[in-house]
Formats: sequence, C-alpha cells, structure tokens
Amino acid sequence: MKKKIGVVLSGCGVRDGSEIHEAVLTLLAIDRNGAEAVCMAPDVDFAEVNHLTMEETGGKRNALVESARIARGKIRNIRDVDQGDLDAIIFPGGFGAAKNLCDFAEKGAGATVQPEVFRLLRRMAEAGKPIGAICIAPALVAATLGKEFAPELTIGNDAGTAAEIVKTGSRHVECPASGIIVDARHKIVSTPAYMLAAGISETAEGIDKLVREVMKLV
Repeated sequence: MKKKIGVVLSGCGVRDGSEIHEAVLTLLAIDRNGAEAVCMAPDVDFAEVNHLTMEETGGKRNALVESARIARGKIRNIRDVDQGDLDAIIFPGGFGAAKNLCDFAEKGAGATVQPEVFRLLRRMAEAGKPIGAICIAPALVAATLGKEFAPELTIGNDAGTAAEIVKTGSRHVECPASGIIVDARHKIVSTPAYMLAAGISETAEGIDKLVREVMKLV
C-alpha cells in the first residue's frame, strides 16, 4: 500500500497562497518516490494579490478553492483530516504559509496559527510522524511547535526571519537552497527553496531531498 503524504496548501500564488513551483515539485517528488499525495487546505478567506503588479486588489479569495487549482480538484478540507489518515505531512512555502495558515508574516514569533492547521500539525508531531517544511513554512512549524518541541529548522540565511524563529524556542540552522536540515529527534525536515534559491532547478533539488528524507523517516 502506498504511503500517504499530506500536502498542506494555502492558496494559489506566491504572494497570497502556496508558491506554485514548490507545491508542484513537492507533488512530483512524492509521486516519483512511490507515495500518494493527500492535498488539503483550510476553508478560509484571504486578501488577494495581483501577481502582475504584486499589489493587493482589495478583493478576497478562499484558500481551499484556490488550492484546488493546484490539486486539480482532488483536495480535502483540512478540518476533515486527522493524523491517522497520514504517514507524513509536508508544507510548501509561499506567503500563504505565513499569512493564511498563520500570521507569522505580521506578528513574527508572536504568531497565532489557523486552528485546524495547528491541530493537525501538533497531532502529527505528537504521534512522531514526519513533517516537511519548505521555504517560509518552517516559520509556521516554529510557531506551532517551538515552545514544546524546540525543533531544528532552516529558512536559509535570512537573519530577521531566523531571529523570529529562534524567539519561538526553535533552533535555526543556515542551509543552502539545494540542501536540507534534518531534525532526526522530531522527524522534521526543512529546506530553504525560494527563500534562497536562484532558480527552479535549485529549488527542485532541495525539495526532492526533503521528500526522500521524509519518506525515509516514515
């Protein structure tokens, strides 16, 4: 039976949702490693950004509806997913991870996490199931698990973001975009991706390593 790897999406687009390259590369790596991706997102509305001008439009979009674009319609409301449904979970980046799944983009170390995302991530950690975090998503993991688990994470080498991650009780480790940081004790794997990468090939290398390591930890 194929292992089931949860992929938590936050919308569709780097500035207001999931970073599409990172999300698709994650899905591709999961498939290539013989596992099944279980896509999910919270049913929450968020501020829309015009990706041509990179400015907010004043409109709203829904994270679950927009994420369905990436998942080709095969997606679940995260509210309906529990740790028993999954063997591991991965969070692609994009500003949605820090704006829609939590408010780290606004509040840094004082961030609060969307309740259903918090619930599932905590239960996966408590069950000792592997967690992958890409790009800015390690900040979400830090906001959820920092105080109790003190995980070891990377977002690359951005000093300001790293400092906020450390304030949560987590440990930050610098890492190149093509590399990964593995917290073997807590089964948490992270990679910088577009926090640091110069292009899609470098991003793909790091994400492929992350997915393979997550699969090893299952």
